[in-house]
Amino acid sequence: MAHLKVKWVKSTIACTDDQRNTVKSLGFKRLNEERVVKNSPEIRGMVKKVMHLVKVLEDVR
Repeated sequence: MAHLKVKWVKSTIACTDDQRNTVKSLGFKRLNEERVVKNSPEIRGMVKKVMHLVKVLEDVR
């Protein structure tokens, strides 16, 4: 299965609790951190929900 490289680029200070929890669920702990996550429909939905806070860098295989 393919993977996505995602970077957290914007703070969650002015966001809802639901969006904060989604960022945590993606595995982020610090701003500007990069994570490699599975490219599944569930993860893509989470990334779409916080698209204004994260950047998808590449599709890692």
